[in-house]
Order: sequence, then C-alpha cells, then structure tokens
Amino acid sequence: MQKITPLVKMVDIEKNFGAVQALKKVNVEVQPGEILGLLGDNGAGKSTLIKILAGVFPPDAGEIFFEGKQVNFLSPKDARASGIETVHQALSLVNVMSISRNFFLGREPTKKIGPVNLLDRKKMDEECKKAVTGLGVRVRSPHEFVSILSGGERQAISIGRAMHFKVKLLILDEPLTALSVRETKEVLRQVEKAKESGVSVIFITHNVYHVYPVAERFVMLDKGIKIGEVYKKDASPEDIIEIIATGKMPQELKS
Repeated sequence: MQKITPLVKMVDIEKNFGAVQALKKVNVEVQPGEILGLLGDNGAGKSTLIKILAGVFPPDAGEIFFEGKQVNFLSPKDARASGIETVHQALSLVNVMSISRNFFLGREPTKKIGPVNLLDRKKMDEECKKAVTGLGVRVRSPHEFVSILSGGERQAISIGRAMHFKVKLLILDEPLTALSVRETKEVLRQVEKAKESGVSVIFITHNVYHVYPVAERFVMLDKGIKIGEVYKKDASPEDIIEIIATGKMPQELKS
C-alpha cells in the first residue's frame, strides 16, 4: 500500500530565545484531513512551534516540509499563500470594523474606476453574507460591527473566513477559551466541518477536554520537548493528562 505523504512534516525543530531553549529537536507530522491536538501546559513550546510553521519565527535548526516539499516561510504572508491559516485566541477579528471588512481583511477585492482601484464593497458584502449564513451565524447585516458578536460567533467567522479562502491547514490557538457550552459546541462543529472539507487542523490547547471530542491524534510537549504522541483509540483524556503532568509516556502507550 502506498504511503500517504504528510501535509506537514516538521523535523528536529529547534528554537532559542537568548539563553532559553524554547524547542529542542521537535518532530511533528500532520496528515491530510486530520485533526491533530497539540497539548501542553503554558511554556511547553506549543505557540513557538506553531509560529515557526506559520512563518512568524524562523527555526534555529530543523526542516519543514509542506505537501512533500521543503519550505522556508519568511513571513505569515508566505505561509498563508501556501494555504496555512492561523486563528488566534484573541485578535483574530477587529472589533471596530464591520463583519464584511473583517472577513476580507488583507484580501479585499477591488474594482477599477478610471485610474483608481477601490474596494468592491458590494462583492465583499454579498460573499460575506452568503458565507456567514452558511456558518449558521445570524447577523442582520454584514455592515454590523464585530463587537456585537458572541465569542463563539467570532471564532466561527474566523474559521469560515479561512475556509472561504481555500485553506489547506487550519491552526487553531486555544479556540475555546472563555466560550460558553453552547458556543463551544458550535465551534467544534465548525472544526469538524473543516475536516469534512478535507482541511487538516492543528488544535492547540492546554485543556485536553477541549480537543478530545474532535481530534484523532495528540502530540504532547513539555518545556520545549516532545514527550509523547498517542491516538485517541489508545488513550483516554485521563491518560493524556497524566502524560502531561508527569512528562513521561507510560510503557503501554509507547509505540
């Protein structure tokens, strides 16, 4: 049987900030159409690893492969152009801008009027309204400010925006923090819809119960070191919590 090429392959990634080693020889793979849970306490190195993949930081050592080709993202714009989109815990949307402007932020369609390129606001409003309605978010108008939306609706729109622009890898950084039970359920539904569309997802969290319902595989980091990797079928949430708490993989879960 032919082996499937991972969508993402990070090999021996290292990163130092002065005297602090944030990552030490970390290896992570993400398969096509997979939801991967990236777990660890604060300071484990989760965000640093993802920022390297998203082009925010260059690695000090190691290699990154995307769709089987070695890549060197010099900026988030480079990563985004390859199909990698990050939805951050905060600041994914701008409160003082309309839903429509947020939806196309950095990718605004334009139309030429004489020698001048102007925003194509009609196209933005129509496409945004169609996409947002498809997400199940009820808004009266795409002109309304994002500040009126709930936390769950903001996350849903951030995920929907990534899907609209044909993302291949969706990185979610603590997407369920401070959400209600109902909002959490809705965001998890959007994550599953992304997977059904063939999108791979890296779901970053310190709370295994947030990601366990949707992920198939989990990678655990501790103080910049990868301490374990398990499939859902082999480990309960309590098993994973124990790995994170002790920094060790039980013998029966080692592959």
